[in-house]
Amino acid sequence: MILKNNRATGISISLFLLVVYLLAACGTSPNLLPVPFLPAISTLTPFQPQVAGQQNIDASTLSPLLEPTYTPYPTRYVNSENLSAPVQAVPTVGSAGLDTSLLTIYDPLTGLPVSDPSRLERRPIAIKVANSPDYVRPQSSLTLADVVYEYYIEWGDSRFIAIMYGNDSPMVGPVRSGRYFDEHVARMYNAFLVFKYADPREYSYLKGSTLNEFLIVPGASSCPPFVIGPEKRDTYNNFFFNTAKWAACAARRGVDNTRPALRGGFFSEDPPASDLAVTGIYTEFSRYNYNYWEYDPVTHKYFRYQEANDMVNGKPEAYTPLSDLQTGLPVTADNVVEIFVPYIFMNENEAHDQVYHIELVDSGNAYVFRDGVALPAKWNRIAENQPILLTTLDGNPIFMHPGRTFYEVIGSTSTYTQHGTDWKFHFATP
Repeated sequence: MILKNNRATGISISLFLLVVYLLAACGTSPNLLPVPFLPAISTLTPFQPQVAGQQNIDASTLSPLLEPTYTPYPTRYVNSENLSAPVQAVPTVGSAGLDTSLLTIYDPLTGLPVSDPSRLERRPIAIKVANSPDYVRPQSSLTLADVVYEYYIEWGDSRFIAIMYGNDSPMVGPVRSGRYFDEHVARMYNAFLVFKYADPREYSYLKGSTLNEFLIVPGASSCPPFVIGPEKRDTYNNFFFNTAKWAACAARRGVDNTRPALRGGFFSEDPPASDLAVTGIYTEFSRYNYNYWEYDPVTHKYFRYQEANDMVNGKPEAYTPLSDLQTGLPVTADNVVEIFVPYIFMNENEAHDQVYHIELVDSGNAYVFRDGVALPAKWNRIAENQPILLTTLDGNPIFMHPGRTFYEVIGSTSTYTQHGTDWKFHFATP
């Protein structure tokens, strides 16, 4: 457990994190040192992106809460003439006259070259991954995902949905239940959706949608390829999914597993221009579930820390590194994005049970973090079947650092505090 109480002096956090990363890669667990803490400002500040020479966004111009719908997809915050900026193109493997041995094939979701281009000739797989109870950690294969979304589910807990595309893994999970929000992610990536059933309302909704043939839940046979994990956990939290075996299973079941036409992302290794230096990104979903990302300038990555105890009965805020059971590596991201999205209930019964509809449609506020700086941004759902587009407040595409992106999906009324280069986001719903 790491208690955070003072900003470190003397020893370089960057060098410390690099040692942790390298030792983990060798399968060695070092004795971890305390990581310092700066207390957050007690007064919350409403989300107001600050850009030099530009006025704050007028909240009255923002989109109202939308009923669940996928048409139309407004693009009023996007300067479409700037969407022709160069991106990594991913040629279709096997195209007539295409000698792939002479090409570098890039993953459209990460901007990184892939070692096995055939993995891109399929649909992505969106897999629900538990983040509570605490003993489900370390999870498996978060470091192999292209993109990961974390969002609030209910009663203080958050959950991940990991997009597996450029990599395969024999164990992703533990796999947990589905939510309404998963539909948005599955549609954006034209993905199979792997989950361990759901609340009857949500499960019936998903089965009654056009996603039905792409839903993957545990069955009585080895197809779909769910496996029991090696850890001594309760049965409910010990189900994992083998992505490497899914293609053969999908073929036997006659399921469409052809490669979708995904829009290539905007990537660049060049650091963006920004005066907002941010090294610690904190997200407090509740007193029971909170995390932070620490930027390491040596590796240019953000290292994930998870809560080490509940902030109840006088217990202080405390963190411990999050690692990956499958790879043995620390969980890292090349980009961290806080997106502000409406969390709503359709009726009183859903409010009583905390069954949220997270409306990732139209557009909203965001902060993009890469290379140790923050970029005030807008997220834009410009098409039902394409990933969200991140733009500046002027509507120009934001170039992400090549690699993995973690999205922290927080309520549209959430707030944040700043203390030096530490920013802390406080989750809230209307």
